[in-house]
Amino acid sequence: MPRLTAGARHRVAFTLNGKPVSLDAEPRLLATDALRQQLGATGTHVGCEHGACGACTIQIDGEPARACLTLAVQLEGRDVRTVEGLAPAADRLSVLQATFRRHHALQCGFCTAGILISLDAFLRTSPNPDEQELREVVGGHLCRCTGYTAIVAAALDAAATLRGEPASSVNRDPVHV
Repeated sequence: MPRLTAGARHRVAFTLNGKPVSLDAEPRLLATDALRQQLGATGTHVGCEHGACGACTIQIDGEPARACLTLAVQLEGRDVRTVEGLAPAADRLSVLQATFRRHHALQCGFCTAGILISLDAFLRTSPNPDEQELREVVGGHLCRCTGYTAIVAAALDAAATLRGEPASSVNRDPVHV
């Protein structure tokens, strides 16, 4: 990484949801602010701004990361994925998003983007999770509405679907799977 000068703006280029992007950033600019204000990725929510709530979770090179604890300049040359990058198309939900919908795994929705990003990364490396493993993943996210039961059920359903097993028939919506 090149030497950064305080107060100066630096060109930062990276891939965002599969597309090359660049922005000018001061060394102290947080990734949350760069994503939301400069690039329009407003699905990345700003909650506690201390890395505790998980609302701002994004993937950097496939790994979950708190965007409120990441500087924009740290994104240089990286592959960044936000909740906007989960759906395969503008009119289709991902398997995980569809199971969240089917299981009513969100209420106010503020925490949902971060939870989806963390679960997406986990399910890619752990295709056959058990309930305890999923509870550990979502345990790093604060949700004041759901109690996590529907979130875990949705994640189990998504894992089964991704393995090619029949999904739950609860509130099945075949248009979005």
